[in-house]
Amino acid sequence: MKRKLLAILAVVPALFLPLAATSQIIHERGAAPAEKSAPTYKYEISAGYGYTSLNQVDNSKNGLQGVDLSITRDWGKFFGIIADGGVYKYPYDATNPGNPSVDSVLFGPVFHANLYGRFDGFVRVLVGGEHTAGENATPKVSFAGGYGAGLDYKLSPRFFIRASGDDILSSFLANANPSLCPSSADCSANMRKNSRAAFAVVYKF
Repeated sequence: MKRKLLAILAVVPALFLPLAATSQIIHERGAAPAEKSAPTYKYEISAGYGYTSLNQVDNSKNGLQGVDLSITRDWGKFFGIIADGGVYKYPYDATNPGNPSVDSVLFGPVFHANLYGRFDGFVRVLVGGEHTAGENATPKVSFAGGYGAGLDYKLSPRFFIRASGDDILSSFLANANPSLCPSSADCSANMRKNSRAAFAVVYKF
């Protein structure tokens, strides 16, 4: 009986030797490093190609191309405030009356989230002002506002490619030059909705 008890007592430490050895190795080498979480940034800027339709200009046959710029300040993972500016000056051809150009400065909230893998999506609401020049529209600057959405593709933690679109409403007394609007109906002030599109590079910091 005494021999059996001594044998059992001898086996118990032997069972724990591999566990002790493993623990020693982990202690000496150090635990595996935890996975790093993706970095977060407070600001982002974007710059790229922009397009806007030109519905406030009567008899216009096409929209205008130009530059779209924006800067966003993020608070947390899903919410930010965006300032968006556009300068649109170049038509596809010379069929628009006058020599119109459009400048806009808009601000508003933006809500964004990861959709899948490298793709992020966002929606935004914008308000501000829009200026139409080169064809005598009044007022010089109209209150403007609208909504839009976009898709970002992640190239690196800081760089993204963006495609976005918006519907922007404004109110102009179109073609205030009498030679361009022979009747008062042609010169009435109406709300016009212009579709915009942009393709841009985004940098986060």
